Amino acid sequence: MSPISSRLLRVVASCALVLPLTLPAQRGGPPRDPMQEGLQLRPTRTLSFSTKVAHWMSVDVSPDGQTLAFDLLGDIYTMPIAGGKATPLTRGMAFDAQPRFSPDGKNIAFVSDRDGGWNVWTISLDKRDTVQITRGKTNTYESPEWTPDGKYIIVERGTKLWIFHVDGGTGQQLIAAAAAPAGGRGGAGAADVIRQMGAAFGADPRYVWFEQRRGSWIYNTPMSDYDIATYDRETGEVTVKENRWGSAFRPTLSPDGRWLVYGTRHIDQTYLRIRDLRTSDEKWLVG
Repeated sequence: MSPISSRLLRVVASCALVLPLTLPAQRGGPPRDPMQEGLQLRPTRTLSFSTKVAHWMSVDVSPDGQTLAFDLLGDIYTMPIAGGKATPLTRGMAFDAQPRFSPDGKNIAFVSDRDGGWNVWTISLDKRDTVQITRGKTNTYESPEWTPDGKYIIVERGTKLWIFHVDGGTGQQLIAAAAAPAGGRGGAGAADVIRQMGAAFGADPRYVWFEQRRGSWIYNTPMSDYDIATYDRETGEVTVKENRWGSAFRPTLSPDGRWLVYGTRHIDQTYLRIRDLRTSDEKWLVG
């Protein structure tokens, strides 16, 4: 079994979990209400629950392969990859989601509405440092991803990929609209309807892998509307790497850059395929 397939199977197996019901101890300073976070609303009731199964989660693996980070019902948890008890990293009224470990494993980027808008934040695993990366009340941010040097975060903003420095700032759109259709369907005239999302990196930090779609989302998709592409950070060139009749989306690469795993539709189900980028051999990973 390949290293990445083993890793993915461990992630799937570890998603049966036990959530603790007690709040974590606070480190120094004046006591605060962990259920409020930065929101003005104050909770009047709380709900406690225990579960060993969860669905519709975003999951990430720490760089050392030992820890999972995942979201569940608006809170972020960490847990040993071998399984066991989950520990809450965030709690409260805010909806926190889509955690991603930093390259050094010390911080997690996530999206949250804790300031009244849907923005990108980072939090250190020791909970001593929480930083708001983006600002605004009307933008929508999804799927944050660190650059390999840990200095920037790439995130979907609306329908495009944007890049922000970890120290903040206004950020900038990553891919020029005219470059988006290169190598794919639709030609230059389709640039305005390109939607980009799901940034990912392999071993070479020069290339950003992502998925792109033409046109607006529709329920009865004709399929083949999602491609996987790469963006060359040096030349600005976009190259389509994968397209199937069932589409290709959510690229994930092994740390050594050899393996690409992505999602696709097959008949009426979503499956995972794995490609050896050295040989271009490809097969079903999870069906």
